Amino acid sequence: MKTLLSLLLVPTLSFGQHVYIGTSADGIYLSEFNSENGTLTEPKLATKYERPGFQAFHPEKPILYTIGGNNTVAAFTMEADHSLSLINSISCGGKGPCHLTVDSTAKTLAVANYGDGSIITIKIKPDGSLGEIISNIITPGNGPNKDRQETPHAHGVYFDHTNNFLFVPDLGIDKTLIFKFDPATSSITAHEPTAFIAPPGSGPRHMTFSPDKKHAYIINELLSTITVASYTPSKGSLKEIQTIPTLPKDFTDPNITAEIEVHPTGKFVYASNRGHDTIAVFKRDQTTGELTFLQHAPCGGKHPRHFIIHPSGTWLLCGHMHSDTISILPLDTETGLLSPPTQTISCPKPACILFPKPL
Repeated sequence: MKTLLSLLLVPTLSFGQHVYIGTSADGIYLSEFNSENGTLTEPKLATKYERPGFQAFHPEKPILYTIGGNNTVAAFTMEADHSLSLINSISCGGKGPCHLTVDSTAKTLAVANYGDGSIITIKIKPDGSLGEIISNIITPGNGPNKDRQETPHAHGVYFDHTNNFLFVPDLGIDKTLIFKFDPATSSITAHEPTAFIAPPGSGPRHMTFSPDKKHAYIINELLSTITVASYTPSKGSLKEIQTIPTLPKDFTDPNITAEIEVHPTGKFVYASNRGHDTIAVFKRDQTTGELTFLQHAPCGGKHPRHFIIHPSGTWLLCGHMHSDTISILPLDTETGLLSPPTQTISCPKPACILFPKPL
């Protein structure tokens, strides 16, 4: 299982790494991951905060940002003992925040508000605290799924590697919106093309770029598919290459997808199925970007809302919303395949699992 690639990747990492776990419960939890044997310590409460959910880190300071169930976003200092101390908390600028990210200059926090579909940018002050709201944009529309697409539902925010564009998958209107981004002012403005269009009823949820920055992978929650697109950074544009299902053809029970991630090597893509309760594994053609199905790996619990691949590329940590657990799955860096979990531990309603990057 430990290939030459994994051994080359591991030396910059210590075997014990702290993990922050956002939850749809009472706060952010802290655990320690042993990358040698694939085990997590019992999660302990790092700080209380109402349904913190998704998180992001300041790229230069020991600061964690999180959304809150009370329509807020907050900044926390990561203390020497890895506990969290609140710096400040402000309004998310809309309703139902579900995702956030920090730009590469560490001057802007972007937030996706699922409840009203608003996309917010917030100025980050030099000390890392949250400042004023700069942009607040809602793109009107709806989709054919009357239960889920009655209004816009921004579901993710992603700066590209040039830091010139912000991409926003919107589940409600079947579009991945594209905005020009000004790092100096923290503002987002209209761009042409305005969006990458998904098939009706798809429900774009999250996305990720390949390590070589040539391709984007968008997971469509409502139709359980992945859309592959080529990316032109100079134009901030996406062009569809392929759409591939995340489910077996004979599976007819309800399912919605959640998270998507490209392996650090760029060779494989992983996506979570909630209902089928698996991680779908695909081989990625590093030239064309196209995906070929490899495996449906049982995720170890119910409703895999979020997962993350360890920086070594040898482990996948998966959080299960409905079973209140996190499972550790070994990952073969040569084949891309996942093995049954080495461990499953209890954690209340895990919604986001993140490793802080070394500062």
